[in-house]
Amino acid sequence: MTSLSKKQRYAFSTLTGLLLTISFPFSGSLMPLIFIAWIPLLLVENKLSENSKSGRHVFVHAYWSFFIYNLGSTWWIWNSTSVGGVLAFVFNSLLMALAFLLFHFLRKRSASTYDFLFFPIVWVAFEYSHFNWELSWPWLTMGNVFSELPNWIQWYEYTGVLGGSLWILLINALLLKLFLKWKTTNEPKSLLPLGISSVSLLITPFVISYLLLSSYEEDTSRTLHVLAVQPNIDPYNEKFSPSYTPEDQLAKFYSMIAPYQSKKIDLVMGPETMLSADIWEEYIDEFGVIKMMTEEKKNWPETEFLVGAATSNLFKEKVSSAAKPIAEGNGYLENYNTSLFMNNLMEKTLIHKSKLVLGVEKIPFASWLPFLENFALQNGGTSGSLGIENEPKVIRSSKGIFAPVVCYESIYGEFVAEQCNKGAEAICIITNDGWWGDSPGYKQHFSLARLRAIENRRWVVRSANTGKSGFISPTGEIAQETGYWVPATIDQEISLSAEKTFYTQHGDYLGKNALVATLVALTLTLYRQFRRKKA
Repeated sequence: MTSLSKKQRYAFSTLTGLLLTISFPFSGSLMPLIFIAWIPLLLVENKLSENSKSGRHVFVHAYWSFFIYNLGSTWWIWNSTSVGGVLAFVFNSLLMALAFLLFHFLRKRSASTYDFLFFPIVWVAFEYSHFNWELSWPWLTMGNVFSELPNWIQWYEYTGVLGGSLWILLINALLLKLFLKWKTTNEPKSLLPLGISSVSLLITPFVISYLLLSSYEEDTSRTLHVLAVQPNIDPYNEKFSPSYTPEDQLAKFYSMIAPYQSKKIDLVMGPETMLSADIWEEYIDEFGVIKMMTEEKKNWPETEFLVGAATSNLFKEKVSSAAKPIAEGNGYLENYNTSLFMNNLMEKTLIHKSKLVLGVEKIPFASWLPFLENFALQNGGTSGSLGIENEPKVIRSSKGIFAPVVCYESIYGEFVAEQCNKGAEAICIITNDGWWGDSPGYKQHFSLARLRAIENRRWVVRSANTGKSGFISPTGEIAQETGYWVPATIDQEISLSAEKTFYTQHGDYLGKNALVATLVALTLTLYRQFRRKKA
């Protein structure tokens, strides 16, 4: 194949960005296109390598592809915060382009016939790293593309979403290799090994998924009757408004569940920061909303409650970068986005959100550069870094063990898997997706929860302030869902499961291995370069 002109290279780079975008759920939802989406950009990289162009050219084309992908799939962030949106589009595209550049660097310096395998290995390593560092934003992880197609990916119970990423990337790499070989060979038979490998790799996961789905039997020996509440309180104009007090909002919550009082409800769930009063945990029982909950609990003697709350703790010393000095007096105040659980004995369990939204709940690198806290984005309630738990935690009660998952935490597969590995028998997501407006954002967020159900074979219960709330079965099927921006209350009998899938026990082992392999390959490549220069 002849070299590509500059216009052709940009056309191909644009095509990859557009294909990635329209493959992603609710920004196109044409999921099968993901298996060819990377080929145009990989073709550009291949031609630039053949023509001995510098890595700068590869970076520029990759950045353009990823900028289109980020903007096209997550433009709705702008509805919440324009500054945060720009930062997400610009910097996440930058990180993706750097990962692609690393693949190019390793492949160009490899003499192996299998140099194309650097692509899936490096990218999975990048995605794993993107789950686990200060600038974490893994929304666009490749394996998330299949969240609306649970019948395709029942094997996520073994691999998690990174298994889906590996599948996508390998298919793209093999098809590119097949295409390049087809353009240069005069012997069609020589294409058979690559062709058979590509078809086999494409079909085998579908077969495995079908077998797993057809053989799966849900254990219904232990069940829980759950009520999920969607109060539909406008986060911009009502939730934090002085004219609509936390007590008023709580009164609305209880009026919505009142019709279910005659039913045997085991657990009632309310959304993230449903208790929007700034509750000091040390004096929690003295706050009006807690007194109100305690009083109302008498009408629900056999029912437990899990709701979101904004809470704080006072410390004598600065215990973390999130602890801020009190304006008047001594000490430091640390704010939290909290899951508050009240059991039948009216005992309370508080678990703080640990995976925080960049810019709004977490200022990256603030531990090393404290002045960055001054750039925190305001998004209702508090601003600046929040305090977190040191590890994933679960809620234990006489009725079962629950994984409290707050909003953004639900896109972290390994985090939820750790909760299930610690005994959680159901996954309880509380969120407030009203910040994004009527956009693909809330739909994508709901959809990604289906992956957590499959990975751990657990029921997922979702209570969202403005929607969508719902119930998702252990196979990722939606049992019930609400509309958006409407008050709603739905109930469902769910099963509790203590089963531990392979993924529940081992987490993102694919990502860990890919990261090790990438670091080893990079070290060996740099070592060989050093030896050549010394020779």
